[in-house]
Amino acid sequence: MSTPSAATASRWRALTHHHLFWPVAVLVALLLINVPFTPDFFAIKMTDGHLYGSLVSIVLFGSPLILVAVGMTLVIATGGIDLSVGAVVAITGALTCSYISDQADQNALSAVFLAMGIGLVAAVLCGLWNGFLVARMGIQPIIATLIIMVAGRGVAQLITDGQIITINSEPYKLIGGGYWLTLPFSIFVVAAVVAVTVALTRKTALGLLVESVGGNAEASRLVGIRSRRIKIMVYMFCALCAGIAGLMISSNTSAADGNNAGLWIELDAILAVVIGGTSLLGGRFSIGGTVIGALVIQTLTTTIYTIGVPTQTNLVFKAAVVIVVCLLQSPKFRAKVFGAKGRGKPAAPAQPATPADAAPKMEVSR
Repeated sequence: MSTPSAATASRWRALTHHHLFWPVAVLVALLLINVPFTPDFFAIKMTDGHLYGSLVSIVLFGSPLILVAVGMTLVIATGGIDLSVGAVVAITGALTCSYISDQADQNALSAVFLAMGIGLVAAVLCGLWNGFLVARMGIQPIIATLIIMVAGRGVAQLITDGQIITINSEPYKLIGGGYWLTLPFSIFVVAAVVAVTVALTRKTALGLLVESVGGNAEASRLVGIRSRRIKIMVYMFCALCAGIAGLMISSNTSAADGNNAGLWIELDAILAVVIGGTSLLGGRFSIGGTVIGALVIQTLTTTIYTIGVPTQTNLVFKAAVVIVVCLLQSPKFRAKVFGAKGRGKPAAPAQPATPADAAPKMEVSR
């Protein structure tokens, strides 16, 4: 019978080996670091029927990153990567704001919905192009998506004529800067996208198909799985998520900046996916881990400004923290740093003593 201390140690070991333990631990640590610099960091206030506070701001400003990271998760799960999501964010915002700015009544719901539809269709077409190059033409994902990453910024600049397009549309502002039921509306959009993604990937066979393609695309094809179609689909979904993020970003500022909108968001999204425990080699993935990883990235950004890290060194500080998180997730690293000596290999089980007069066992040749 195991002692209570042994049972507690076993439960603790199981907890620390869970793939979400270290991302959650780092997120909590980053949140607590802010308390000495901002004593009311965890305070949430109600003003004019809206909830305000640092925690609400983290989720609000991290919403576009969460969306992009969720789409990136499925792409990485298939063994690919998408570097074009930042450009897709810029293209979607540029097209949407450009159409709204040309309307006589920018508050007309029909015009706003049509503008959003145009932007999202363009985003999905970018994803279709990426998927076609990767799945049909056999181009490496990092090269295929680099095309739109570079050219997409130029397309966004052409749409905006190299200017920042400003709009004044209250219905459109709701997406990224409005409130509903006391909370930022973008939180509900993110919750809906995450819920649909989890439902499709964990309640249906789609998630298993994605993981099988990421594990071995050729073997999946040989057993009847249409791996090319799966790849095209996940690139289109990733671009759609980036497009929704583009609507949020342009809506929050009521402007479209083809040069800076979504700049380097693809790198933060990849970091969020890795922090969440999804392997860059493809296969198993975790949507919940990605959401936590995105919150870690956004909380880290907030913490950098809270503690007063100089602007010219904040990227170095950010990179150092991300490295620490990734190392903590590595079982080999934890075994070398936190493991006690003599725990490298399990001890061989003791052989039971055999009586001298016991009959010899019959050996069966194989």
